[in-house]
Amino acid sequence: MGPLANFRIGVDENGLGARLGPLVVTAVLARVDEAGEKALRRKLPKRIRADLDDSKRLVSHGNIALGEAWARVLTGDVDTSPAGLFERLSFEGSMELKRPCPSHVESQCWAVAGEAFEAPRELVSRIAAHRVALVERGIEIIEVKSSVLCTKRLNDRRERGHNRFVSDLHAMESLILAMRKTAGTNVHAICGKVGGIGEYGKFFGPLGGWLHNILEEGRKLSAYRFPTVGELHFVRDADASDALVMLASLVGKYVREILMSRIARHYERTDPTELPSGYHDPITADFVKRTDLVRLRRKVPITCFERARDIADQLEPSAPAG
Repeated sequence: MGPLANFRIGVDENGLGARLGPLVVTAVLARVDEAGEKALRRKLPKRIRADLDDSKRLVSHGNIALGEAWARVLTGDVDTSPAGLFERLSFEGSMELKRPCPSHVESQCWAVAGEAFEAPRELVSRIAAHRVALVERGIEIIEVKSSVLCTKRLNDRRERGHNRFVSDLHAMESLILAMRKTAGTNVHAICGKVGGIGEYGKFFGPLGGWLHNILEEGRKLSAYRFPTVGELHFVRDADASDALVMLASLVGKYVREILMSRIARHYERTDPTELPSGYHDPITADFVKRTDLVRLRRKVPITCFERARDIADQLEPSAPAG
């Protein structure tokens, strides 16, 4: 990697519109040289694009092998377990994530019985070769981290006036600031657009009050320059056009799927192909109905299980809470 290398970040979310399970925001930090900058502006080679593209095209609910393989290769964690891999990926760490859990509910989200890696050795080897190919093109992945906002945290934030879009944005900001510290210099971050937000300055949390210039604000792109952070671009459909955002989306989907699977297995020992996605679909709705009585008997607070929703969630936030 040449001396003129810059640092790029790709950020995306998974689970923003879900009914159950966490919102996961993932960021990927890369060092890129001049060749890498050019490579990121072009389509990657076809053999890489077969495994690195818009996650909606490559994976579906219950199909987590590809995201798992990328997560294992990017963290170097190829031999432990999904729980060990999660610890490497987790921005907050499981101890902090468990902190708001009522003791009798903790196992709903944190029991790991039955978990195992699913990606075959051949797939992991192929992804490892892709990582080498990216380095050869001037794109060196330095770090990948996922921030997890569980249902309780989302509901608590809603009570304080922060809807899911604002929570998503604040997680993105926190990850970018942490990776700016890792890089030791200003970064260029590409983030998936957050809901219908156009003017992000109204809703910044960790970056609220920081000096910045508005480069552009619109439906497709909102961009800002922070003198001590770098540039943040919020791009519509970034997960279909930016390779680092694609990586963030694939890894984030894996993290969300394993956490949602824990919730499903906690209540029912069903066929893995029938596990609920946590989104607004008939299988998830049926799962909620079937578990009503058992959750009542176990005194599981509804705020730890299902997200509150209201009409404000369908719109751009009108004002941030303090």
